Amino acid sequence: MVITRQSMLTGKMHTMDLPITESQLQQWRQTNIQEAMPHLTSDEREFLLSGITKDEWDELLESEE
Repeated sequence: MVITRQSMLTGKMHTMDLPITESQLQQWRQTNIQEAMPHLTSDEREFLLSGITKDEWDELLESEE
């Protein structure tokens, strides 16, 4: 499923094709994301939750060093 989210960090729009179903999205509304979509990576779950991509996190951490 192609998902588009706005990053809470930068405000940029990002799109990611994730291996999830509409049913899993509905389940997520009733439980936590790890239970609804345990097969996703932590980066993919973070994207769904906040719109923040791994690249954005990497850039942020790099700039703080």
